[in-house]
Amino acid sequence: MPATQSAPEADRSRLIKAEGGGWWFLGDGGFARLRPAQVGPDGTLPPSTERYLRETGLYEGKPFSSYSLTVLTSTDCNLGCGYCFQNTGQDLSGGSRPPRIKHARLTSEMITEVLDFTKVRMEASGLKRLALMLFGGEPLLNPRGARELLRRAAELGELNASMVSNGTLLTPLIAKELNAAGLRSVQITFDGDRDEHDAIRIKRSGGGTFDMIVHNVAKAMAAAPSLQWHLRINVSHLNRHGMDELVERLAAKFDPARCSLQFALIGDVGVGYGNDLSYGSSLAGDFTRWHERALELGFSVSRPKANTGCQACSVKDGKYGAVINADGVLSSCWETAGRPGWEVGTLADGYMTAEETEGRWIACDDQYEHGENAAALAAFQDQVDAALLDRLNAAGRL
Repeated sequence: MPATQSAPEADRSRLIKAEGGGWWFLGDGGFARLRPAQVGPDGTLPPSTERYLRETGLYEGKPFSSYSLTVLTSTDCNLGCGYCFQNTGQDLSGGSRPPRIKHARLTSEMITEVLDFTKVRMEASGLKRLALMLFGGEPLLNPRGARELLRRAAELGELNASMVSNGTLLTPLIAKELNAAGLRSVQITFDGDRDEHDAIRIKRSGGGTFDMIVHNVAKAMAAAPSLQWHLRINVSHLNRHGMDELVERLAAKFDPARCSLQFALIGDVGVGYGNDLSYGSSLAGDFTRWHERALELGFSVSRPKANTGCQACSVKDGKYGAVINADGVLSSCWETAGRPGWEVGTLADGYMTAEETEGRWIACDDQYEHGENAAALAAFQDQVDAALLDRLNAAGRL
């Protein structure tokens, strides 16, 4: 199959009303600012506008240019966050040690199986580039496995590697070694400003992690100047009111030019965890203010996009991407990796049949329940994204 092949066409476009009049159209092939007259009074596209957008290629998704591979180097984690989707229950003692998914650790032998599996699928899809994500658990509980996977994965083709880490085990030496092995970016998560974060993102042995993470990331930035950083900021009713201070603090501690910021709603994903946020105009205004300030301070912020799924979970059977646990079990997406009852195959046997994976093959965020109906949540997201697009456009950063 040629490399120009992309996922099956589907209308995943979005049409959202801009703050200052007009509309934003977000399609698989890009975006456009539409004048009020180009959209019907009922908020739908007239045939002439839709035809124009199709002719300019905004409905047509770009072909996949790389194979997307997520690998859990370790399913263990040294933190005990209550909302984690990898918890299998609550800590009945009220402490910070909730039971988790089964222990598994990536070995050299398993790396061979992972890469053999990936090579076959890359060749079948005509893809010569590999987008690799190191995931967990906490991937740095197995730094040796992470280094070896990066080094050997480069043999499959041009490598673009990233890692999702809690940052508590990050050292300048590890950052330098992983960077030298091919790591290009790291995602770090904050759960609000220091006090809120330390009440949520806690070590399994007890105690907060905010200052430790900030210290480690700052040192790693200095040790590996070419690494880029994605700062994911979880938003819930527990930390909403500390976000303004957090943005200022992060700008003072890090180099904003090397960081992107993402404010992410936390849904009811953990066992026994609930998010009581009301997703109305007040919260949307908060998100807009946080984005504005982040841009002013020099952080980058991702442009809102169409409702496009990721390569691994939007196309079945590992055609363009795969999520692989440290024990060789296949999942449809990172949300279900390592979770009992959600397996969709193994490296040894391949993917199960469509009948066997019925109800198990889910896309990213499918399991998030935000306490509101889908229409209310979509309206909230449209309001936030419209404001962000307006500000990115005004700043010349679209």
